[in-house]
Amino acid sequence: MITTKYVNYKQVLNLSGIHLIWISIWCTLITTLFYFFNWDWMIIPWVPVALIGTAEAFLVGFKNNQAYDRLWEARKIWGGIVNSSRSFASMVYAFDTEQEEMGAFELEDRRKRIVYRHIAWLYAFREQLLVPAEWEHISNEEDKFQSIDLKRHRLIKAGFPDYGRTPIFLHKYLSEEELELQSEYKNFATYLISKQAKEINELKNKKIISEFNQVQLQNALNEFYNYQGQAERIKKFPSPRQFASTAFVFNILFILLLPLGLVNEFAKLGDWGIWTSIPFCIIIGWIYIIMELVGDYSENPFGGLMFDVPMLSICRAIEIDLLQMGGETDLPDPISSKNGVLV
Repeated sequence: MITTKYVNYKQVLNLSGIHLIWISIWCTLITTLFYFFNWDWMIIPWVPVALIGTAEAFLVGFKNNQAYDRLWEARKIWGGIVNSSRSFASMVYAFDTEQEEMGAFELEDRRKRIVYRHIAWLYAFREQLLVPAEWEHISNEEDKFQSIDLKRHRLIKAGFPDYGRTPIFLHKYLSEEELELQSEYKNFATYLISKQAKEINELKNKKIISEFNQVQLQNALNEFYNYQGQAERIKKFPSPRQFASTAFVFNILFILLLPLGLVNEFAKLGDWGIWTSIPFCIIIGWIYIIMELVGDYSENPFGGLMFDVPMLSICRAIEIDLLQMGGETDLPDPISSKNGVLV
């Protein structure tokens, strides 16, 4: 997530620098051919270009709205996880028992084990969401544009030492037996919630907690299943490619036609007007490219880039809250933004 109030020039160039180069080359090439070789046959009227630009603006606007909806829904899902995690931990720490056979130490150990397992679920779930999907920008290293995203991804990880330390967190908050089961489950986060449900049901069967407590805790676990399913729906179902691809193709078509229509209009101002068309052509084409890229990157909120939902910082905030509820004082540091990016 970008945290700076305004997007700075480095972030803009990082996003659209390569596109700006080829737009500049194309606009300059068309203007040069028109000026020195007087190729009037290559010029087209401005009206059809304007019509294509108007249609593309509507299509890109629709795409960006859908991309924002996916991004905002992903953030609401993780906001729900924050609230439900606090409620779940507060219920775990609040329940008491009338079992005389169970000492205070054993009860505290069970509470801690359940809360620790939930923290492990947070980091395991985050790690699963970061696995690249086929349609995401960092899924294929052979593609030149995707290799740029991979480089950007590595730079982000380098700025945050905790970014790739999920195995360490799992080892810290899970028992050795549970940790060894990770390789046996394709969806380890789902297993951890089911493990929580079994342990809570065991507490009820042993009359350590009441049936009412068990129902309340199980309802909280059901909410985590719902949030996990909602996030997985966004992750595993892309924004329909027929809309995304069509907007991209129309954008390229419009930019290719743009200097062919624009240079003729500026030629009416004289020879100096022909060259003046170059910066205006670059600006217009760049604006359309930026609109396309903003939607293209925002439609994948779990893609592992700087435009994502800041899952690591959210997991850390929940971790700190839950540990403090248990009375622990050795707390990890919150995740802070670096170079205008929060992950």
